[in-house]
Amino acid sequence: METRRDVFQAIADPTRRAILTLVALQAMTPGAIADNFDSSRQTISKHIQILTECQLLKQKEAGREIYYHLNPKKMKEIADWLTPFAKMWDDRFNKLEAIMKKYKNK
Repeated sequence: METRRDVFQAIADPTRRAILTLVALQAMTPGAIADNFDSSRQTISKHIQILTECQLLKQKEAGREIYYHLNPKKMKEIADWLTPFAKMWDDRFNKLEAIMKKYKNK
């Protein structure tokens, strides 16, 4: 399936991040996911659809039920892309902290 949505727009939404957190622990049906939110099932289904289109969630059929689970490969791609930025910001904050300590001790 071709990714049709931007993965970073998908994870920018707090509800979708919460869904990812839920299914990271265990595979869940759409109904079980929706039970954790005050939103309508239709709204949660739309969030699940977006996450699936971005390949952040995968689905597996078990009888008549569909279970959604986290796609760790896609999550690793995101983490790998973010790693250099995290290091850059850590370096900047460490430099700022050193400057602040220097002026605090004066």
